[in-house]
Amino acid sequence: MTDRSTILREMGLTPIWSLRGAASPSSDVIAEPHRVAPLAIEAPLAPIEPPALPDPNRATLIAAMSWDELIASISHCTACKLSKTRNKTVPGVGDRAPAWMVVGEAPGENEDKQGEPFVGKAGQLLDAMLSAVGKKRTQGAFIANVIKCRPPGNRNPEPDEIAACTPYLKRQIALASPKLLLAAGKFAAQTLLNRDDTVAAMRVASGHFSGIPVVVTYHPAYLLRSPLEKSKAWDDLMKARALAE
Repeated sequence: MTDRSTILREMGLTPIWSLRGAASPSSDVIAEPHRVAPLAIEAPLAPIEPPALPDPNRATLIAAMSWDELIASISHCTACKLSKTRNKTVPGVGDRAPAWMVVGEAPGENEDKQGEPFVGKAGQLLDAMLSAVGKKRTQGAFIANVIKCRPPGNRNPEPDEIAACTPYLKRQIALASPKLLLAAGKFAAQTLLNRDDTVAAMRVASGHFSGIPVVVTYHPAYLLRSPLEKSKAWDDLMKARALAE
């Protein structure tokens, strides 16, 4: 009579696997148990944090601030990463009930050191431009930037930085209630007009911010590099004066 192990071998079903120490149906086949390698346990991935969104409660609080409260809030602001690299905040300077409000882009190295917008050669040129239309930074004009802290290396301001500072700019405009807004440079014009155009395009077709006329012109720092464009800036000033009057 053919035994069980012979039949299994003929069918290709050997060897017979059995646990260590367990009795085998055949005395000639004893095998080690199959060992399964332990599964590798990977470290959990760090959660991905979504970009911070503007805080509507913060914007509401800023919209109710007085001038002094606003400046104090700006000086302690940590709403974006620029608070970690700035030296001084640059809230703005000038007449708090101005006919004109000049809005630039962002503080540079000198502004970051002094805490005042448009200093150095660009500031001197801006002062000359204002003087040509009977204005001074201390009388008849208020000067501010879209963002109140210097971007490292004077790089362009980034969208999240502009978004964090926009409530401050809106409140400054509301408090100053100027007859005219002079947007100096691309980022100032884009922020006030909510457009993504070049300065050249926005100069031709300006617009309004909260009912206030906006005149777009070249940034004084750009005019220092491109003096041939100064005649266009003069045209912008004449346009601004006519609108304000």
